[in-house]
Amino acid sequence: MHEVVYMKAEFEPWWMFEEWEEKVLSRKTFSSKVEARKYWDGLVEELRRNYPLSEIREPAFAAFWLEGEIEYCESCDDDMQMYYGLLWLENGSPIKSF
Repeated sequence: MHEVVYMKAEFEPWWMFEEWEEKVLSRKTFSSKVEARKYWDGLVEELRRNYPLSEIREPAFAAFWLEGEIEYCESCDDDMQMYYGLLWLENGSPIKSF
């Protein structure tokens, strides 16, 4: 099973901190890698149009952000940059290859 996860957090998706699942905005599952890749590519294209800054760590992670889009983090008592992230999971773990 393949799953593409869209999240918003004060960290890039590749960190996968303990609370990362609390930051999920949406998730979509696919039975085939081809379907998941098509959906992934569409999301990457859409997010690139909306967020000029990005970093792709293929094959499983992508982060997008706007400079200065910050939110206050109570637990760290600081303003934090916000990131819109994608994760591609295969059977619950980051995919290793396309």
